[in-house]
Amino acid sequence: MSVAPPEPRRRAPQSAPPTAPHEPSPHERSSRERSASRPRAALLRRAAARLGPADREVLWLYLLTRISIWITAYCVRWLFPGSPDTRETDSLLAPFRQWDWGHFLHIARDGYFPAHSGPWVSGWDNREAFFPGFPLALRAVHAVVPGWTASGLLISFAAGAVAVVALARIARLYLPHTDAGRRTVLFFLLSPCAIFLAAGYTEALFLAFALPAWLAAQRRNWPAAAVLTALATTVRISGLFVAAAIGLHFLLTARTRRQWRSLPWTFLPALPAALYSWYLHGYTGDWMAWKHAQERGWYRTFHTPWEAWSTTWQGAFDGTQATGYAFMFQAELLAMLLGVVLLGLLLWRRRWPEAAYLGLTLWALGTSYWFMSVPRSTLLWWPLWIGLAAWSLRRPRVKAVYLCLAAPLSAVFALTFLTGRWAG
Repeated sequence: MSVAPPEPRRRAPQSAPPTAPHEPSPHERSSRERSASRPRAALLRRAAARLGPADREVLWLYLLTRISIWITAYCVRWLFPGSPDTRETDSLLAPFRQWDWGHFLHIARDGYFPAHSGPWVSGWDNREAFFPGFPLALRAVHAVVPGWTASGLLISFAAGAVAVVALARIARLYLPHTDAGRRTVLFFLLSPCAIFLAAGYTEALFLAFALPAWLAAQRRNWPAAAVLTALATTVRISGLFVAAAIGLHFLLTARTRRQWRSLPWTFLPALPAALYSWYLHGYTGDWMAWKHAQERGWYRTFHTPWEAWSTTWQGAFDGTQATGYAFMFQAELLAMLLGVVLLGLLLWRRRWPEAAYLGLTLWALGTSYWFMSVPRSTLLWWPLWIGLAAWSLRRPRVKAVYLCLAAPLSAVFALTFLTGRWAG
């Protein structure tokens, strides 16, 4: 009978002597950083997965047109150089610092009413005429991006990408053709005033909210449409016109009691405008400070449409303005005619919500001392670009005619703006 060997004694574990904390190697630190970045990369991959091939094609087209504008701006520095004493260290971006950009910069950097300056110190530059959405975004981005101009351009670049994807998707809802979205975006990006989508202006950011809002309304997602429209209203007063169109669309399409429960959402976009008026009243004592700033700076006092037409006609053809201003007044008249024709077509096709949006826009722009910024406003008329795409799908020559006419005009407007001349 064999006997099993005795089990060896187990020694009590001894605690390891204290050592200095382990210092991770550069390789370990980089591995940890890569691990931490994986959730962000996953979010980006999921976001990219939501973009279909048609969306990616639109974004590629958008990128190509941005490159063409940047090349134009770069060449402007050499073709139209400023005086050596006025050049700045970041002169590569200097062509984009024109006109309204100064207002947005002052608001983002100093606020509407800088401290210890009195209630009306900002009246000299009428900065109250600009809604706070873009300046707030500019200040937020500038916390990460050092340059103010670069921050503004980055906002417009990102917002423009969102806008063109939304525009293409709206076009595909209206038009069953596979090329509808790309063609609509092509016409939009080559429009004469497309330079304002690339500059640090409000058009791109406004469309980044307004177009997804309209897309959400078409899909009966009323809370999302209301929130996005409210964000658009923080950028431009035109957000209220979008809200009116969405509200009318709601009244025309709501059928069930459950849908009617979303009615209060349609009033949300009025809140930003009300809060802004309340804020200005706290400093100026004037509930209409925004409108009065518009009147002081841009002669937006009420006049009948025929009076505004007459005044603009005089500036365009009577020799009372310099050549550059006269040319822009001619563009104002042409854009107003285009808007009236488009409004008539929308009414004829019984597109009541879109007609309401365009009609309110034309009334706001056409009832001041003269027409101003109407060509720029065409960027916000998404029915125009979808209508042009639909027309070109029926008549293929329309596309060639449009490109041949719009491309040189787009270059002229871009050079006009980038060289500091008035571009509407």
